Amino acid sequence: MHIIHANLARGFRGGERQTVLLIQALASEARVSSQTLVCRPDSPLRSELSATSGVHFVSARHQLAGHWQAGRTTLVHAHDAKAVHWAWLHHRLFGTPYLITRRVDTPVKRKHSNRMFYRDAHRCVALSRVIAENIQPLSPHPVAQIPSAFTPQAADPNIARAFRAHYPGRFLVGHAGALVDRHKGQRVLIDAARRLQHCQPDMLFVFFGRGEDEAELRQESAMLDNVIWAGFEPDIGNYLPALDVFAFPSRNEGLGSVLLDAMRANVPVVASQTGGIPDIVHHEETGLLFPPGDDEALAEHLVRLRDTALRQSLAKKATHRLDGYSPEAMAEAYLSLYAPITQHRTD
Repeated sequence: MHIIHANLARGFRGGERQTVLLIQALASEARVSSQTLVCRPDSPLRSELSATSGVHFVSARHQLAGHWQAGRTTLVHAHDAKAVHWAWLHHRLFGTPYLITRRVDTPVKRKHSNRMFYRDAHRCVALSRVIAENIQPLSPHPVAQIPSAFTPQAADPNIARAFRAHYPGRFLVGHAGALVDRHKGQRVLIDAARRLQHCQPDMLFVFFGRGEDEAELRQESAMLDNVIWAGFEPDIGNYLPALDVFAFPSRNEGLGSVLLDAMRANVPVVASQTGGIPDIVHHEETGLLFPPGDDEALAEHLVRLRDTALRQSLAKKATHRLDGYSPEAMAEAYLSLYAPITQHRTD
């Protein structure tokens, strides 16, 4: 079995991390002989996968490029919106079946081209129930649900220890994500920090990440002495164990794979009840949920999480559920979809 993965994203966010984790997990499977990744020539995916055996790269700056270099294969897996167009065109050129993974919970626009791309796909995969419900009307086949996986690398305890040492005696509430408020909702967390700055003076809000709203968000929080901006850390898993709580106030979210990394770091999570987040954060069991945009409810949950017993209980129950979110589990789920498609192709 030879798989072409297509991901034409410019940067490196959650979807690109999941593309890497899947390709790496598949590389260890005897059923996958080799893999090709179609990506931009400047894509960070190249360096992330440079040491993975059996992976070849094809450059494509846009949907029309790279098809002849990629050539014929048994299956194309499209990992982002532009890649869907690429996969459909490759299907038209070579007859290659393709599979789509939809990672975001924003509705697919019902224009003619999108209807055609999803109609012609041999299977569609959604990260969460909400996404599956959105794209099922576009696909003639049952939409499969395969969630994201946690990042398997072990954290360096020295990094978390050193970071924590900079803020002795503080209760650290952390957040990591692209600094794009319309998606990740950082202003909700800033408003919660504003509510708590006097009644919880030792609570410190730590924001990791970069993005288009960074300058405005920094300016809006400049008068708050309980907010710090820690910048972008490519290996955020090294910093998560330093936190007392991980806060995720997204306004919309396909799933939120960083929540899995926080759970794996044994850090309790509080997140907005939107998109696919409730698929992995079960209120009062594996974390706490609040209505999206409700900074008052978020602040109340953060005060509740000062209770050590509650934090330990939530973190323990969350880690017990992580077996189904490993990269190996994700790879097996995809292989179960690849196999009948590629078998039909061979026949």
